[in-house]
Amino acid sequence: MSFMRFNRVNIESFGYELAPNVVSSDMLEQRLAPVYTALGIASGQIVALTGVRERRYWHRGHMMWQGAAAAGRKALEAAGLSATEIDILIFASVCRDHLEPATACAVADALGVSGNTEIYDISNACLGVLNGMINVATAIESGRARTGLIVACETAREIVDITIERLCARPDMESFKKSLATMTGGSGAAAVLLRHAADSSTRRRLLGGVVRSAAEHHRLCRWGPPIGVSDAVPMEASTDAAAVLQNGVVLASLTWKAFLQEMGWDAATIDRTICHQVGEGHRFAFLQAVGMPPEKDYPSYGFLGNMGTVSLPLTAALADERGFLAPGQRVALLGIGSGLNCVMLGVEW
Repeated sequence: MSFMRFNRVNIESFGYELAPNVVSSDMLEQRLAPVYTALGIASGQIVALTGVRERRYWHRGHMMWQGAAAAGRKALEAAGLSATEIDILIFASVCRDHLEPATACAVADALGVSGNTEIYDISNACLGVLNGMINVATAIESGRARTGLIVACETAREIVDITIERLCARPDMESFKKSLATMTGGSGAAAVLLRHAADSSTRRRLLGGVVRSAAEHHRLCRWGPPIGVSDAVPMEASTDAAAVLQNGVVLASLTWKAFLQEMGWDAATIDRTICHQVGEGHRFAFLQAVGMPPEKDYPSYGFLGNMGTVSLPLTAALADERGFLAPGQRVALLGIGSGLNCVMLGVEW
């Protein structure tokens, strides 16, 4: 288990970009009609089992650097900063434009960062942005950097299309169960700008957090072909949703206890939570396990789906915009990703 405390790091701003094409769960189930007929399944399963009513997709051919750069530009504009002031730029998505070079390089070029900026990718399932925040915060705390930008952009259209085609060609109940989580996938982009507190114009203090893992469960959720293979190898997504939920709640509960101890907080004094957006069942099981009431949590999965690394930061940005988060509140950012890994960060808003 890893603990961390920060004394010099502020969340300066957020930026996000919503994908333009709204796709309802009813629209997906119309395409799944042959599967439902073959398996004797009633329509309405996606909403009933996950709570995801709709999600968004990028236009076909959209590149990940484009969404990430758009979100990053908005974060810089909100902070009144130039891209040349960024010391570290991290692209932190599951989806990348190429195996190499780092997609962060294309983002950096689009934003116009200086030649002195440290640029790289991080990939860790749905936790990439939180891991990126820890990397940048650690650099700021040590004096190695003053400002860092973490960006992410995810796309779900392609894997959903492939999964529906595969199910329609070979419908069976086991494949349907393992593909249901894929149907919740959404697309979007987000950015988080961190800055040394002495330079910051905000009061959002990133205080610290806890990281914990349970790597024995790394086989429960997989997406994509083996790395380095040709296009002839099919893309595939498979999730044992029940096992992910069961073991994820156990890991989250252990991490939560350590988080409260490290931060010197208790559940009653935490004002708000922003969780990774998986779906209705996962949200309520997790909140119940850690003893947090649902009214203190801001959900977005119902209308945005699960956007992977983008979900938590974009949800935090929306919650802030809509007044759900207020200055001085204790806010817990609670992330969990396949692997299994868990990151919990504490912020004084």
